[in-house]
Amino acid sequence: MSGSVRWGVLATGGIAATFTEDLRAMPDAEVVAVASRTDASAQAFAQRFGIPRAYGSWAALAADDEVDVVYVATPHSAHREAAALCLEAGKHVLCEKAFTLNAREADELVKLARDRGLFLMEAMWTYCNPVIRRMTELVRDGAIGDIRTVQADFGFAGDFGPEHRLRDPALGGGALLDLGVYPVSFAQLLLGEPDRVQADALLSPEGVDLNTAMLLSWSQAGASALLNCSIVGDTPVTAAITGTKGRIDFPHGFFYPERFVLHRPGKEPEEFTAGAAGGGLRGMQFEQAEVARALRAGETESPLVPLDGSLAVMRTLDAVRDRIGVRYPADGLG
Repeated sequence: MSGSVRWGVLATGGIAATFTEDLRAMPDAEVVAVASRTDASAQAFAQRFGIPRAYGSWAALAADDEVDVVYVATPHSAHREAAALCLEAGKHVLCEKAFTLNAREADELVKLARDRGLFLMEAMWTYCNPVIRRMTELVRDGAIGDIRTVQADFGFAGDFGPEHRLRDPALGGGALLDLGVYPVSFAQLLLGEPDRVQADALLSPEGVDLNTAMLLSWSQAGASALLNCSIVGDTPVTAAITGTKGRIDFPHGFFYPERFVLHRPGKEPEEFTAGAAGGGLRGMQFEQAEVARALRAGETESPLVPLDGSLAVMRTLDAVRDRIGVRYPADGLG
């Protein structure tokens, strides 16, 4: 692929708007089309961002020959349907997180993309952040020795009524898929898929998790991760990695960090910034740049956000839900 990367945006909610705002600042990229389930929503979004074509159906966007790659920004309950529609139409896809509702759906998408030779990536922007990439380099190079513990949390307090999507099992409601995916992905970026998963949760009357604590273990590595997510309490939203030779601390907002601090015995703390988002952007430009790089290189998977890693995270999320007793209607299909 040469020239400008032509994006289509599927869905018109808040995350789609943020993504589009960042994308408009990217060189050699343009949003050429947007789709929603209704013409009115698509037209309003197109007018807001100066997008030339607006569609009242997902299929119309998937059939647009001038779209190179589609950003799927629906709630995760629709990720499989929307992403599969685009892949079957020959479009490359960047799909929001959590990747799907469960590992079975994720596996179906990955197999479809690989069979068609198309690019597919979970929009785990954290992995593409330069601060996170610098941290992983330091850990890989032994800056803190062997990892022993990872701690991470993501929670906020919201007044969500029973009608809200975060309380609806059919929409993948609860804290885990919206927020818990970040701590789990953070831990697995460092340690891979755990061999033991323990969890406990406070459930809503509808049967989704309001507050979930997770303990993941890697027996061969001698490591564990203590993780938490919540939609009923404001947590620090921090992360820490402790090794045999030091510790790395991330302040509030660890999933889109601007800095971290390296602590080692006998040395002054070292702060690393590695290039924050800046410029009024929200940080999504890093994943956008990775998609563009991969497409121009003819790659169908990103080494920063590998599909096997996304599948492993979904398996862990499934295991957590099994432990806490959360099921979605989609789990019984197939």
